[in-house]
Amino acid sequence: QVQVVESGGGLVQPGGSLRLFCAASGRIFRATTMAWYRQGPGKERELVAPISLSGSTNYADSAKGRFTISREYGKNTVYLQMNSLKAEDTAVYYCKCVQSGVNYWGKGTMVTVSS
Repeated sequence: QVQVVESGGGLVQPGGSLRLFCAASGRIFRATTMAWYRQGPGKERELVAPISLSGSTNYADSAKGRFTISREYGKNTVYLQMNSLKAEDTAVYYCKCVQSGVNYWGKGTMVTVSS
């Protein structure tokens, strides 16, 4: 069994920063892709940024220039540094870990951007 746990969410003012953390544990040896998704109020879940085993990254247009995804190799952990946060970034942020073609999801961490 694989467990995926996110942390680092919270309340932040517009223009502020947060750093999200995700760790996968259990029967996981080497995650291929790890990724952050988010689901805002009344919206569908959307991909924010994935990172491959080789370190290749991609970003949703809404995240480009403001968010940075990174991972620690050998530890199955991934970070999402979020800067210049906007009210529209308010969402539950989910981490996904992929191993052998199977997706494992965390339960999410809430990010609220409000003054």
